[in-house]
Amino acid sequence: MELDALDLKVLKIYPEYVIKKSLVRNLKIGYNVPTYVLEHLLGTYADLSDPRNIKGVENVEEILQKHFLRPDMAELVKMQLRDKGFFRVIDRIDAWLDIKQNEYVAGLQNLSIRNGVISDFLVKEHPKMLLGGMWAIIDLIYDHNTYPGRPFVVDKIHPIQLSNFIRDQFVERRKEFTTQEWIDLIIRSIGLEPKKMDERQKLFQLLRLVPLVEKNYNLVELGPRATGKSYIYREISPYSFLLSGGNTTVAQLFYNIATRKVGLVGEWDLIAFDEVAGIQFKDKQALQMLKDFMEAGSFARKVEVVAEAGIVFNGNINDDVQTLLKMSHLFEPFPVEMQDTALLDRIHAYLPGWEVEKLRADLFTDHFGFAIDYLSEVMRSLRGTSAVNVPDRHFNLGSQLNRRDEKAVRKTCSGLLKLLYPDGEYTKEGIESVLSFAIECRRRVKEQLKKLGGLEFWDTNFSYIDKESKKETYVSVNEGGSKALISQDPLPPGVVYTVSIAGGKTTLLKVESIVVPGSGKQNISGGGTPAKEALKTTVSCIASNQRKYLPSNSALKDYDIAVQLTPMIGSEVGDDITVAIFVSILSAIHRNTLKKGLGIIGDMTITGSLKTTLSFADRVTMLAENGARAVTIPLEQMGNLSSVSMDTISKIIPIPIAGPEDAFMRARLED
Repeated sequence: MELDALDLKVLKIYPEYVIKKSLVRNLKIGYNVPTYVLEHLLGTYADLSDPRNIKGVENVEEILQKHFLRPDMAELVKMQLRDKGFFRVIDRIDAWLDIKQNEYVAGLQNLSIRNGVISDFLVKEHPKMLLGGMWAIIDLIYDHNTYPGRPFVVDKIHPIQLSNFIRDQFVERRKEFTTQEWIDLIIRSIGLEPKKMDERQKLFQLLRLVPLVEKNYNLVELGPRATGKSYIYREISPYSFLLSGGNTTVAQLFYNIATRKVGLVGEWDLIAFDEVAGIQFKDKQALQMLKDFMEAGSFARKVEVVAEAGIVFNGNINDDVQTLLKMSHLFEPFPVEMQDTALLDRIHAYLPGWEVEKLRADLFTDHFGFAIDYLSEVMRSLRGTSAVNVPDRHFNLGSQLNRRDEKAVRKTCSGLLKLLYPDGEYTKEGIESVLSFAIECRRRVKEQLKKLGGLEFWDTNFSYIDKESKKETYVSVNEGGSKALISQDPLPPGVVYTVSIAGGKTTLLKVESIVVPGSGKQNISGGGTPAKEALKTTVSCIASNQRKYLPSNSALKDYDIAVQLTPMIGSEVGDDITVAIFVSILSAIHRNTLKKGLGIIGDMTITGSLKTTLSFADRVTMLAENGARAVTIPLEQMGNLSSVSMDTISKIIPIPIAGPEDAFMRARLED
């Protein structure tokens, strides 16, 4: 590999803090340890500012061969430890309190030791051992005489992380790079090649780092497998904890009353749940405490505890995103008990994992980047600063962002701006790029809350305003959260759109009727028992006034009617769709083309009297947000339009109706 201009520049400006990433990748093939461990060793025992230095790499390989052990070597190493009385290992160490013996016990992962002796002093000096463990260089002593039955004694611990970080030096040297060079350097530092990515792919990778630079930042990323969702949090920082497996407890995550110890959120900068679908909280209190912590960075459990950890939810989406959007929502992989709008509204950004490229071989870099232990200290130092007010220098946020939306957007901006401009020398163009992306990622959260929570979350027309030009820019989401699902062309006979609400869940429905000469059969599919009741009511209404509703010299017994209900958003169907079925059937019988973008609101009795439509504003808003341009409104509820936002009302033409026949007549294209 030939050094490019960025390699030469970073070797000149940060010579003591960079590493050739291909060396790390080659080492990792043989040693199953996190990247930051390998890079720490390379940085400590090899001079990597000279790309021709091979001996230094050989030194590290020798150290790994001597001190890193595979699990299948555990018994051999124990034998050597017994014979020599001393052994140095590179391993993951954890510790816990044995309450019966009133003493701490150490465990070493690869060495398969679960009853090691460790002093209170070492545990207090390295409390991360109590919270899932850490990688370290560990000096072990074999002392059977003092500790019969558990002779493995932890004598010294050398955490694998940078011992000294000079922030001012780092910031000053940043000034030598352009913004684009700096972005590419960060991407190379996490092991990826920026030349293989467009700007949006780079933003995705940078967003994954934000919880490491912004305190109490909450991120969700759901998408296909093999896109590197867990890689960042497992490999890139010794300050992040990847919580694999489903079960977790209040004591583990928050606070252990018995030991009076703060849990994971107090000892790590970031807690990442590796697979959201498997999350299980044994204690019912945990979910409420998680809500409190994600909102305020604090929780109460006998005592008030303040902590700064970010929360990341990773998971897989196995279905096509467009299909999922039509049938459900993008939080669907979460456990049912976590599909709670109060919890999900606390998420600051939703990274669209389905857009992230899978980690192909050519996406990994062979070039120079910051050593991971250095980068992790850089990111940790940035947690002590804030850039939440920087967008205010040039931009205002639009009126539809509420307090939580604004907080979320500002925190995303702060994290990205600190990563890109740690020297504080922001550009207007850079701020705008970050602001637009931050708004998009928060809007993605809000669009899904809209599907889950009704009217409270319908304001999603997010925007920002340039203070100088007064131009307002609206930000959309790429997956089509605002794409019109309701046809913008004149609707063919038999086709209408409506909204049904059942069990508190709102569903956008496409209603299609096919009418053919027959013997009076009626059938409805796609909606279960409530839909059958709605069809029964509608048919009874038509039957009682056949002369009024049907063509001359015809009767219901002359037709076979098939009605198909297709959920466009949601899946629950109630019996509140009678007027929509009525208009659908009559337009099919009379072969009337209907208005483009037509939405039907209205429910009726068997005699054709209109009922009061419940959740009126939710229905109007769902139709308008999904492409409806003309919406039938029961005459007596026209006044209820005042409960609908002006932005929503501006998108539709209300059609007041006195009854089902009126709805049919006014729905026709020629009316």
